[in-house]
Amino acid sequence: MDSLITAAARALAAGDRLGALKRVALRDDAPALALRGIVMAQLGDFARAKALLKSAARAFGPREAVARARCIVAQAEIALVSRDLSWPAKSLEVARATLEAHGDGVNAAHARNLEVRRLLLLGRLDEAERTLTELDPTSLPPATRAAHALVVAGIAIRRLDTKAARTALLRAGQAAHQVDIPALTAEVESAFLVLNTPAARLIAHGEERPLLLEDVEGLLASETLVVDACRFAVRERGTTVSLATRPVLFALARALAEAWPGDVGRSTLIARAFGGKHADESHRARLRVEVGRLRAALGTLADVSATKRGFAIEPRRACEVVMLAPPVDEQHAGVLAFLADGEAWSSSALAIALGASPRTVQRALDQLSTTGKVQSFGRGRARRWMTPPVPGFPTILLLPGPLPSD
Repeated sequence: MDSLITAAARALAAGDRLGALKRVALRDDAPALALRGIVMAQLGDFARAKALLKSAARAFGPREAVARARCIVAQAEIALVSRDLSWPAKSLEVARATLEAHGDGVNAAHARNLEVRRLLLLGRLDEAERTLTELDPTSLPPATRAAHALVVAGIAIRRLDTKAARTALLRAGQAAHQVDIPALTAEVESAFLVLNTPAARLIAHGEERPLLLEDVEGLLASETLVVDACRFAVRERGTTVSLATRPVLFALARALAEAWPGDVGRSTLIARAFGGKHADESHRARLRVEVGRLRAALGTLADVSATKRGFAIEPRRACEVVMLAPPVDEQHAGVLAFLADGEAWSSSALAIALGASPRTVQRALDQLSTTGKVQSFGRGRARRWMTPPVPGFPTILLLPGPLPSD
């Protein structure tokens, strides 16, 4: 490596991006292209950064497998930051294996962290945990240790293990303080906000109050029967009945839970479940069928009994029935949950993360755009959607991935 490349690398390590760029701006050899790509990525020009790093990976010769692998890892990081979830994950695995085989443990660990972060974003928590167990953070430099601890905290938060999450975030904060990288410190502080911001609303006895993530964890571990509107399920300690694919049954369960210990009139249930403004005999017959299906679905958790006015839910073991709702009522809360991270997402990446069809996601984005809740920039495939983080609207309970009782 020549002196100019060395000087540019040192300037970049010291945070002098323009100084590094000035030294290699007119060069087109492989190391210079790689450095320019990293600088452009740090300056936020991801499209140019990806092109430069791709050119650098091609320019490195067959004997420079490590340098080529580092370029691929950098491309993968840019793809993750720019929410390009269609980027081939297999390329990252191959690059990580190359780095491990050549003794570059630090960059190999960074590559594994990226793999886990992508899996976490997709809600594949079990796979993320298995991948993470193969990495020992004790011998890593502080910046990589901080990134590892952030991933551990992310998994713990999605599992609703707030104690483990706080411990991991404290480790991340200590490691970030050692390297004094503002962006890393800001990421740790942002993760702490998730634990200290209301994550849901508890609706019981006609009243509602906000809950922190720690409160949600305690609620789901209690003997209370919880109708969960964040994950469309009915829960009692150790048992979960998912109604995510049965919206009519969940609408009935929600209405009954909100009214507990009272009952709900038949006309109200028909309006909530079927959207009918005027109940006739056919609606009443359908309501009886759907109530029977709900009774069968709840099984040992609760019974749905008929009253003179309508129906009421009666827990079999729990002493109370409550409703757990998102912090704000929004039809497309799942889309907003992802966009609340402040990053720019493509509609295709949102579809992958949500497990929905691209057309469904696009319709949701169009509706949110008309109300000013999201905005887009770019055209065609370069179009991206984003919104500033919504105050009081953390994303944890709306993101994919199982909760502890699932």
